[in-house]
Amino acid sequence: MSSNCFKPNPVFMRRAIDEALENLPAMDGGPFGACLVRGDEVLAVAHNTVLKDLDPTCHGETNAIRLAARKLQHYDLSGCEIYSTTEPCPMCFAAIHWARIGRLIYGTAIIEVAQLGFNELTLGSRQMQELGRSPVAIYPGFLADECRQLLAEWARMPGRQIY
Repeated sequence: MSSNCFKPNPVFMRRAIDEALENLPAMDGGPFGACLVRGDEVLAVAHNTVLKDLDPTCHGETNAIRLAARKLQHYDLSGCEIYSTTEPCPMCFAAIHWARIGRLIYGTAIIEVAQLGFNELTLGSRQMQELGRSPVAIYPGFLADECRQLLAEWARMPGRQIY
């Protein structure tokens, strides 16, 4: 965790959790949500739509980045933070880095969804940060129990798809 006095906001993580929960019955992308903010302004809230869009890149984080960039009419999301219910995969961490998002706040660890059967590369955000010398500040385990409840809710659903 960064040494500054930043305190993650539970309201934003709960927006990400609620987005994922609301979309679980649609079975279009799994138990993942993201909320991208700048200051107190929510720029985008999104969930995974991999199955709906038939696009393996449609993760909650990338969907939120796309929405926020369109809203701001710019690719540079400096000064923003992203809240993700689960630690971003390497693709999403790279997108967060390339968008110049300053802070990543996530709930459950990537290994937890790998254990559910998702096809994850278990290269964590901290490793990506170090290997790529990324300036993204990482805040892991935020509201992790609530994010685990989201995973458990999804795991109980009949007809769920792992991708």
